[in-house]
Amino acid sequence: MSREDAFTELDGEPADPGALTALGLTNYGHFTTLSVEDGHVRGLDLHLERLIRDCRLLFDTALDPERARTLARRAAPERGRRIVRVTVFDPALDLATIAADAHPRILVTARPAPDADPGPLRVRTVVHRRDLPEVKSVGLCPTLRLRRRAQRDGYDDVLFTGPEGEILEGGTWNIGLVRGGRVVWPGGDILAGTTRQLLRRAAGDPTDLVDLTGLDDCEAAFATNAATGVRPVTRIDDRTFPASHPAVTRLAELHRKLPASRL
Repeated sequence: MSREDAFTELDGEPADPGALTALGLTNYGHFTTLSVEDGHVRGLDLHLERLIRDCRLLFDTALDPERARTLARRAAPERGRRIVRVTVFDPALDLATIAADAHPRILVTARPAPDADPGPLRVRTVVHRRDLPEVKSVGLCPTLRLRRRAQRDGYDDVLFTGPEGEILEGGTWNIGLVRGGRVVWPGGDILAGTTRQLLRRAAGDPTDLVDLTGLDDCEAAFATNAATGVRPVTRIDDRTFPASHPAVTRLAELHRKLPASRL
């Protein structure tokens, strides 16, 4: 596959089909997704910290962040934008050997960045909490099953809530709310995405526990992730929100102006 269309390398070499088969069959590992623009990444430090932390949690071993950075750089264009995913897994671990000492490998894949604005999200809530929510796991089947059902019913995605109705996170994104003209980030056991962390670091907006009834006091809602930045949420179940709100517009502009680091 050409660099212009797609990219797949394992430890800097063409990916071994056997290793990819092992990843598909065992589905044990973690990843981070970088939005690379002109060779630069917003929140690169957060992405590398995530890889180090998750590798220690899943594999009980250290990951060299500079090596991961070097391998990811091979997929990044000097000009233009591309979505680069760094996946860490050990093809030697399977159902029978999962307790063995791990020697993780680094899979780098890339795809073109979307050209068009994806538009607002319409979501429905579902009671669900991911296993080890703080880890960006490759085990996406439960999330994608819920997304598939939602899309077949006319929504774009799902918003996870706890058993008491507390708002947690989207399937592959974080949720933010505007209440009293200010941005509020729902708390709880979630994966705090790099975009959410960057925006909170820049703007200092608070976190708070918000349940579904608390949505009645909110003027707007939005989603964040590395690939799409800040995206309006116009529907949560039967509640509707505007596609444009000054607080969300300001946050999106802040995100666009955040400094980026050379990959």
